[in-house]
Amino acid sequence: MIETRNPKRGDMRHVLLGMALCAVAGLTGCAAWKAQPTTKAVQPAEKAAQPTDKAAKPADKAAQPADKVVQSAENATVSGEKLGAGDAVRVTVFQQPDLSLEARVADNGTIMMPLVGTVKIGGLTTGAAGAQIAEALKRGKFLNNPQVTVAVTTLRSRQVSVLGQVARPGRYPLDEASSNLADVIAAAGGVLPTGSEDVLVTQSGKEQKVPLLGKSYPLKGGETVYVERAPMFYIYGEVTRAGAYRVEPNMSVMQAIAAGGGMTPRGSDRRLKLRRASADGKWVETDVGLQERIRPDDVIFVKEALF
Repeated sequence: MIETRNPKRGDMRHVLLGMALCAVAGLTGCAAWKAQPTTKAVQPAEKAAQPTDKAAKPADKAAQPADKVVQSAENATVSGEKLGAGDAVRVTVFQQPDLSLEARVADNGTIMMPLVGTVKIGGLTTGAAGAQIAEALKRGKFLNNPQVTVAVTTLRSRQVSVLGQVARPGRYPLDEASSNLADVIAAAGGVLPTGSEDVLVTQSGKEQKVPLLGKSYPLKGGETVYVERAPMFYIYGEVTRAGAYRVEPNMSVMQAIAAGGGMTPRGSDRRLKLRRASADGKWVETDVGLQERIRPDDVIFVKEALF
């Protein structure tokens, strides 16, 4: 009689055969063979952790600009302009509108604050002035942690006087955008045609001659800028526009006549007279040619032609 096996049940002979092969190959070798996939699977996990460290580096670098911004703000406070007498300021105390006010710095450098009285802020930057007021409020035990800001509304301590050969003489304020000599002269309407290119800057009795053209010259509050009169020559006679004109470098008599509009039809370039002051102060009149160099205060007379 033939036995029939159930196809759903496994054959134990294959299991026994596998166990026998493991015994022959050795249990140690079999265990090592099975452990290899586990070791290889761990390595990718370690490699996957490396990008995390690399990703942290940009975060550290990203923090650097914030430090630089703080340093720049501190430098701006240190190098900022200082408050002086006559400056108008707005004092704001955070969440304390009753303590906020607008005031003008007195001649002794103080302002009057509610509760604390006079506070000296003259000679301080706006940031240092806010810290000074906050310290006064804290010292008087009016506020535990006051936050005070000071803003300048009108600058009067940083003004310069502009005089001389300019279109609009007067006093002009200085700020960050217009503190150079050229900017202030432009605000005064510019130099007149009779003005010199050399400007005299006076501060505390000390005078310094500064060229208007070329390198910028920063001004300070309280200085006086005087635009001198340029060296002039005078021409009259048979010229279109007789008068006084500025002496240009290496200017000749011919160029001087051209500056006066040229000779009239009756003028003669062969009958030119030049009056010039001598070393002893006396005026000497001589005949002059068209190529003669002009000096300051020379007087040129263009005579009428004989024929």
